[in-house]
Amino acid sequence: MTVEPIRIGDRLIQPGERVDVNVPLPSLYTQSPVFLPVQVLHGRRPGPTLFVTAAIHGDEINGVEIIRRLMGLKALRQLRGTLLAVPVVNTYGFVRQSRYLPDRRDLNRSFPGSETGSLAARLASTLMREVVARATHGIDLHTGAAHRENLPQIRTALDGHRDLPGLAHAFGAPVILNSELRDGSLRAAAAERQIPLLVYEAGEALRFEEIAIRAGLRGILAVMRHLGMLRGTGGLRLRPVTAPVVARASLWVRAQQSGVLRSLTRLGAQVRRGDRLGVIADVFRHEEEPVLAPSGGIVIGRTNLPLVTEGEAIYHIARFGRPDEAAETVERFHSAFASDEQADALDAEAHLRPFEP
Repeated sequence: MTVEPIRIGDRLIQPGERVDVNVPLPSLYTQSPVFLPVQVLHGRRPGPTLFVTAAIHGDEINGVEIIRRLMGLKALRQLRGTLLAVPVVNTYGFVRQSRYLPDRRDLNRSFPGSETGSLAARLASTLMREVVARATHGIDLHTGAAHRENLPQIRTALDGHRDLPGLAHAFGAPVILNSELRDGSLRAAAAERQIPLLVYEAGEALRFEEIAIRAGLRGILAVMRHLGMLRGTGGLRLRPVTAPVVARASLWVRAQQSGVLRSLTRLGAQVRRGDRLGVIADVFRHEEEPVLAPSGGIVIGRTNLPLVTEGEAIYHIARFGRPDEAAETVERFHSAFASDEQADALDAEAHLRPFEP
């Protein structure tokens, strides 16, 4: 089967080429140019086209590092199909260390966008036209928001595209959260085009979390192998860490009063209904209010900022049919990635062996 050239922006990329394309975006008001950076690996042999995006929220930087390490792997020389990597989608927010665009819009509520709409709509439209429309599958990399940390997890609608359950399990995050589509998100826009998309959530905004980065890198490689895009990983055998567990529902625990939170529960902990997750203290008096778990499950997200306001979401609990099994899965995952010789070797390869055409 013949592999045809593809066009991204003003570049025509031939089979076997690796090209960095800077797609023009609206400039800053200083007239400084802004670009959507697209790293293209167009394989000589036919296969799927996978896009991987990061920093749709400009302060979510774990994904930027994941893509940097991914693109340094020599295993990509044997690529079947095409890889489209966008390490920074929201350049405007990234340079300002902000989740949002300069007009305070959330890019992930602006898809599929419009060429004549707001700045967010125009950026969303460019990503859809130049990257998503050319893909057969996608992975979107995220973290928690500012001062919020997420356990490594995949979010997807398992009853959506037929490929999604297999892709989600192949990724290998400890938790799969069956999540409905949200209007305006990249995931919803991809679903409209029948493109199966995984959202990987891990870590905290403006922080590098090594376990989250390692798990994300290995997860992308595992998905590429699942799709037949890679036959190996440069001589490294990636052992499956543990079978993911699927959460069919989740809930946020909210502060019942304002004050200073003293958290008693770590990320990934198993909790039971009525467990004390933390204590909120009055800043000026000695009164304290316990934060109780309204349901059993696993803590997959939490705030790291002790200063909380009444009604603020402070713990995210995923619910499982067998929470004990889920807790064991999370523990095995953390043990494996905290000390993983193969991950260390992958890291070394990504750091020291840049792609050689």
